[in-house]
Order: sequence, then structure tokens, then C-alpha cells
Amino acid sequence: MKYYFVWVRSNRYHSKEFLTYSSEEEISPGTIIEVELRKIDVLGFIISKTSKPRFTTKLIKKIYQLPPLPKNIIDLANWLKSYYPAPLGIVGQQFLPAKINSDFSDLIKVDFINTDSYNKQPTLNKEQKEAVNLMNNPGTFLLHGRTGSGKTRVYIEMTQKTLKEGRSVIILSPEIGLSSQLYDNFVEVFGDRVNIFHSQQTPKERLAAWLNCLCSLQPLVIIGPRSALFSPLGNIGLLIIDEAHDQAYKQEQLPHYHAVRVASVITQFNKAKLILGSATPLVSDYYLAKNKNRPIIELKNLAIKNNFIDPDIKIVDLKDKSHFSRSSIISDSLIDFINESLSNKEQSLLFLNRRGTSRLILCENCGWEALCPNCNLPLIYHGDMHQLRCHTCGYLQKNIPSICQICDKDSIIYTTAGTKAVFEEVKKIFPNANIKRFDTDNQKADSIGQLYRYVLSGEVDILIGTQQLTKGFDLPKLSTVGILQADSNLYIPDYSSEERSFQLITQVLGRISRGHREGKAVIQTHYPNNEIIKAAINNDYSSFYEKEINNRYDFKLPPFYNILKLTCQRASSKSAESVCSLLKSNILKKYKVIVEGPAPSFHERYKEKYKWQLVVKSTKRKDLTDIIEILPTGWTYDIDPVSLL
Repeated sequence: MKYYFVWVRSNRYHSKEFLTYSSEEEISPGTIIEVELRKIDVLGFIISKTSKPRFTTKLIKKIYQLPPLPKNIIDLANWLKSYYPAPLGIVGQQFLPAKINSDFSDLIKVDFINTDSYNKQPTLNKEQKEAVNLMNNPGTFLLHGRTGSGKTRVYIEMTQKTLKEGRSVIILSPEIGLSSQLYDNFVEVFGDRVNIFHSQQTPKERLAAWLNCLCSLQPLVIIGPRSALFSPLGNIGLLIIDEAHDQAYKQEQLPHYHAVRVASVITQFNKAKLILGSATPLVSDYYLAKNKNRPIIELKNLAIKNNFIDPDIKIVDLKDKSHFSRSSIISDSLIDFINESLSNKEQSLLFLNRRGTSRLILCENCGWEALCPNCNLPLIYHGDMHQLRCHTCGYLQKNIPSICQICDKDSIIYTTAGTKAVFEEVKKIFPNANIKRFDTDNQKADSIGQLYRYVLSGEVDILIGTQQLTKGFDLPKLSTVGILQADSNLYIPDYSSEERSFQLITQVLGRISRGHREGKAVIQTHYPNNEIIKAAINNDYSSFYEKEINNRYDFKLPPFYNILKLTCQRASSKSAESVCSLLKSNILKKYKVIVEGPAPSFHERYKEKYKWQLVVKSTKRKDLTDIIEILPTGWTYDIDPVSLL
């Protein structure tokens, strides 16, 4: 009998030690197997051989006749569990599918059909050629290209070069809809060598893509969200993170990894190239590139040559009601621009980062507000379903109040419009237009990912949505953009709020700055003279960066300090504060770190419990991982959080 350390894939296994199983067969490291864990069969892979333990072991139930996981993947798994501490079984979920069907061999492709359309790609312009020439050696490259500058064309060129070297390519996008757009672009050139991963695939489709990565003897192109980083490819030559600034690249659940950091480690393990592409790079990424003398490659010119002038951008003061004679939500200037686009058979896009019909339901007489009984947060009114919903815990209330529960007056009002209210308003103003709303309340069939080709065709006249619509979509027929409340994120009490606001405004305006046609934009704001809004309108990343990086330094924030957010939930606010104070005292006795708090979380109540938090800062990241190891039960943590809310 032979004995092996096994890395299991199961969120039921919370230890950080490998399990030991036995087999009569000789099994190599990386081999994918099936074992019994607490009476349930789960997948795992062999780490190494070991000596006979003192305890009785279970037999390995099944050895899959598949190539073993490549060594670089096992090295990545070991790095991940130490850099982003998490139970072994949860880390294992990143690297193996949930299940391998008995007929898995039918899912594996052997031959690939390449298209011959590479020569049909637009000729690289001068800036794009220079960018490609600068990316000859392994390492990280920050591709800072304005919207419409042709970053995707550079990606295709670099992919072509990498495949010719016999090496695979991984391309990440933050949204499923963008994955579909990239997939179309790359399939046109590289045929069925391109595989896509995303959460809306069936288990069979995801398994087929995973098996092709593991079994292919030819280089592949993998496209997907952050989880595509863990594709079992053995010879990776290029990683591309498109829209690299996006918060979707941070995993909110265990393990709390950031895709950019993981990609940089894959780059090192494979001696590969990493391209971080964005019109609005993260301040931390930009600082690290400058500080470590990594190339910052700028694309300042539009890829499509045109004679159009810069977009006509109007700023409308929301405090001045004279701008809203025809609608309380949409300014007169914006209505005129939309009418002009409709008459020219062009598209318009209205951006509002709020879902629902109304954000606040309150009594005009006494100030009573409709709040979630579990979280004490405002309930959001959804007019299409005529119900109140908590967007934090999911609580639903179907009886909509018409009389105040406190003063018994008929004075209930609905304030602060969401995307559903905007949709209803736009239908009234433009009754003959084809209007579509895109936000996370959409059903799968109505998502931007599913309807992207329909939108691209120009069949939709007016698009309404949240930040889903800001992320790199190329809509050639789009001519008008309206930002209905540009400062909605600006004064959220979080260190990243100004950066997020700059990115969102820049990205929204970027939908009409791509060279296809003349563009018009209206920015509605309560603060027309705000520096962040002005910098975004002027596409002035430099002045924004200098202001933001100085603030980060002054307040000991990333990239100068590592951050760990610790959260506890208790039945009372006093109890939560007390355990926070105790933990803070214990941390400060053992580590030379900064601990801020205790303080209530931004959403203080969740499912009838009170949430309090501590924020730990240190220039030594190991201090933070060590603190995670000693956390008492009942605490949750997020290392390298993109937000402290």
C-alpha cells in the first residue's frame, strides 16, 4: 500500500493541512482523483507521496485518466493559500471543477480550426506598433490607453505573437458581457482555439473548457472573468487584464485574492508577459509601475481616424430646477440631445448607479422612513413588482405603505430615483423609442451579455443602466450619453470613493469618445465645480493621480500600507464593540501595526445582528497574515480590501 498527501476540493474541509489517503497504485503529483470526505465523494489532486501514518486511511476511490495538473498550477495553489489565507478545501475549489462526468472524454477537443482573418485586422498605427515593440521581454506592462485608442488591437497582436511561440494566453474581463465581446473579437482571428469561461455557462460547458485547457497539446486562448486565471494551462506566455481598474477583479469571498496580484505571480512562475490595460489605471498599479520602473505605455490617440471634434459636454447643476422643466429626472439639455440622436437613428445611454424605482420611502410630515427590519437600511421600492426589497439581506415586503406608520398621515413620498424609475420616465418622454434597462435586477436572458449583439445592431434606441454599461463596450451607433447623478459615489465615506467616481465618469464618457461619430454628453451633478468631476471630463488622469496618491500617503493607505479589515457580528452593538476592543488590545500587544476602530460597519445591522469592524494597517504584509491565523472564532476578514465599507 502507498500513501499520498491529497489536496481536496470541498468547502466542507476547513483545515490547512493536507489529507492522507492510500492506494495500491503508483500515482504522480498533480494527478486528479476522487476520494471520500465525510461520506461525500469529492475531487482532489495528489500533492506528494508520504510515509504510512499512524492512523487508518481511506482508499483513493478513483484515479482519472487525465494529464496531471501542471507543476506551475500546483505552485500557484501553494502560493495562494499562504498569500491569501483560507481553508485548503476552499482554495482547492479554484483549481478543480465541481464534478467530472464519466463521459468526460467526449468533451475534449483534439484538433483546432484556425481562421485566416488575422490579415484582415486593421493595420497597427504608430502608437500601437510602439506599444507592441516595447513588450518584448517577460514582465508587467501598464497599457494606459484612452477609450477608443485600440487596446484590443494590441491584445490581438500580442496574442498572435505568443501563439506563434507555442504558448497559451489568458485574457480577463470584469463582466460576462465584456467577455462575450472579447470572445467575438478573438474567435474571428483565432477560431475555436479560443475558450471562454463564465458563470452563466452550464456545468457541462464549463467542464469542457476546463478539460480542453488541461488536455490540449496546442496553445490556447482563454477568455473569462477572474476565475479564468486558474485554468490548468501548462505553458502560459501572456496574461491580459482588460479594464484592469475594475473592482470585480477582487474576490469578496474566501480566498480574498485580487486578480492583478495573482496574475503577476503566474507571470513570474511562467516567465510570461502581463498587460494591465485601462483608460483609468488604479492609483496603486500606476504608483507601483512608476516606483519599480515598469513600462507605462500610453495610447493617447483614437484608433479610428475621423474628423469629429471632441464630444460636446454640458454640465447641469441639479440644484437649479430651471434645467428640469420637462422632467424632474432628466434635464432639458439631455432630452434635446436624445431627441437629436433619435432623429439621426443613433443610440443614447443613460447612466445611474442606483437600481430600483425609488431609493427612499419616507413620510414628508414626520420623517419616518421605510427600513429593513433586519439591517436597518432603507428599503428600495421596485415599481414593476410593487414591492420593497432590501439589497443587503434580500428581505421582501409586499404591503406598500400609503399611510405613515408613526403619524398616521397620508404623506408618504418616494424620493431619489433608481434605474426603474428612469426607465418609466423615459418611456413617457419618448413613447416610440425602443428602450432597454440593464442592471443586476435583470433576468439572465435580459442581461447585457445575452443582448450585446442585439444592442450592437442598433435595434435599441435608449440604454439605461448602472455601471455594467460603462465597462469597455464598443457601441458604434452611440452618440449621446447622460450621467444622471455624477456625484452619487463621490461622498461615500470610503478611501476609494474619489477614485471610483473618476473612473466611472471617465468610462461613461468613453462610450462616445471612440471615433465612430460625433458625441454629446450631459453630466448632471450637485457639485459642478468639483475637482474630480472636472478631471474626468477633461480626461486629466495626471492631476487626479497626483492628488489621490498624496492623500493615500498622508492617510497611510495602499499602496503605501497593506490593509486588513476585520469584522464581527453580535446580538447587540455594545457586545460587538466590546469584542472589537478586546481583539484590538491583543493585536497591539503582539504586533507593531496600526489598528483603527472599533467602529460600526457602514451597514451596521445585518439579519438582526450588529456588525463592527477594525482596520489594521502595516507596511509588512506578513503581520496581517499572521493576525489572520490567530483570529478568534466568529470573526471574518478581508485582506487587501478595495473598500472599507
